[in-house]
Amino acid sequence: MTMEKKPGTYKLVLILSIGVIAISIASIWIKRCTAPTLVIAFYRLSIASVFYLGLSYTRVSTRLKRRGIPHKFLMILSGIFLALHFAFWITSLRYTSVASSVVLVQTSPIFIALGSCLLLKERMNWRLFLGITITLCGALIIGTNDASLKGSQLLGNALAVAGALCAAGYLIIGRRVRDNMETITYVAIVYSAAAITILLLIWIKQHSLINFSTQTYFYLVGIAIGPQIIGHTSLNWALKYLSATSVAVVALGEPIGATILAVFLLGEQPSLIKIVGAVIILAGVSFTLYAENRKKISSHRCLYAKPG
Repeated sequence: MTMEKKPGTYKLVLILSIGVIAISIASIWIKRCTAPTLVIAFYRLSIASVFYLGLSYTRVSTRLKRRGIPHKFLMILSGIFLALHFAFWITSLRYTSVASSVVLVQTSPIFIALGSCLLLKERMNWRLFLGITITLCGALIIGTNDASLKGSQLLGNALAVAGALCAAGYLIIGRRVRDNMETITYVAIVYSAAAITILLLIWIKQHSLINFSTQTYFYLVGIAIGPQIIGHTSLNWALKYLSATSVAVVALGEPIGATILAVFLLGEQPSLIKIVGAVIILAGVSFTLYAENRKKISSHRCLYAKPG
């Protein structure tokens, strides 16, 4: 079996940057979409799953047959976590601001760092820990400034945190499974499992999947193409080369993009303290990528070090 060549730092940064930009638009379109939250999640996931299944159906069916039951179970479980992540997070946008929602849902590195250490036995060096700490400090500055724990705002913030917990499970499992599976095969299966999970929830809630306005359908398709097919798949691609914690920290760039877009499209004006928090987040993301690169270099040197 030939080893897949690891991408260079510039390629990693480019693809992750495109991914973060793509997912940043999601909260804006969701805010403008009049469909129920579960319906938004279903269209997002079902369109993405159909796209990737159509792109590689033969490879998906062939590779899936080679996997054992535990491996298949993990991919289905990852899809369930992804479905719950969207159900909680999209609902949170009905009750709280874009800035609070996207910041709180991106606190997943805290849960991922703990889960990766306990479940994946991944060590966290001091550089990676510092990068996470810096980034989370920026996220807390934005969230604390924006959040007002009164009425529906409290519910929205709580739902966003629940979405962060589910995102942590989704990324931890992805890190475990992506070591020996190509991106398209993995996302085709996971997105399909997530879409089926959401469809079951829609059946329980008895929501309609049709009879929306043309504008709503435009947003539903746009959310599927940009944030999901491009954005989330870019993050899943990176899971093969970076730790789940690092990928989650990079995704913390989403609050910056979403907040900027909210200014022009929704009229939500950020305060000076939010701008400071955004700068701190960028610094933390940059340092985390640097730490991850240093870790790969150190591992490479250890492999070729002479004994004795």
